[in-house]
Amino acid sequence: MSDSSLQEITTQLESSSLRDRMVALASLRNVPAEDAVPLIKKVLDDESLQLRSMAIFALGIKQTPDCYPILIQTLQADSDYGIRADAAGALGYLGDIRALEPLSRAFYEDTDWLVRFSAAVALGNLKDTRAKEVLYKALESEEIVIQQAAIAALGEIKDIDSVDKILRFAQSEDWLVRQRLAEALGHLPSDKSISALKYLEKDSHNHVSESAKISLSRIEQANNH
Repeated sequence: MSDSSLQEITTQLESSSLRDRMVALASLRNVPAEDAVPLIKKVLDDESLQLRSMAIFALGIKQTPDCYPILIQTLQADSDYGIRADAAGALGYLGDIRALEPLSRAFYEDTDWLVRFSAAVALGNLKDTRAKEVLYKALESEEIVIQQAAIAALGEIKDIDSVDKILRFAQSEDWLVRQRLAEALGHLPSDKSISALKYLEKDSHNHVSESAKISLSRIEQANNH
């Protein structure tokens, strides 16, 4: 991207019009990370929460060495729970394994369910089995969305030990929980997973039965290779 276009975006990011700043931030989508990140940093403390949220998300996608410390600082110290949740989500996208401990701590210590939900999802995105204890804890949450996130994440990290812990959700009244279970079991091949998937294949909700079918064929393909 030419210097003049970058200069134009820089000027727009400093505009008093929120719309201009949002357009400028969105236009960084096509700019290489090393040019984009210094410009994203300009709006990290913007008065608009929506713009800050977009900027945090962008740091998870445009990856440079600067992104990780900024996201950790935001996760740990920002006063807005929505922004902390965005930072947790962005750390999942960033995929830096150092985030395992700060995300685990955010799950245990943050008082807001949205941050804990985002932390559980991000731990799945890191695909590191060391997250399993936190995710087992998340299964016990009273928030159904956190249970959903934990089930999905245990599938993502391929924690085969979790099968016994998640099978009880086959009886959940919430079809989304049952669907997450059907999806997760596709990454956790075992005899118990297969029999649970055959049960979920007959589920009254078509999203659940469809997900169970897909997971069964995934396990079958893996077995044939």
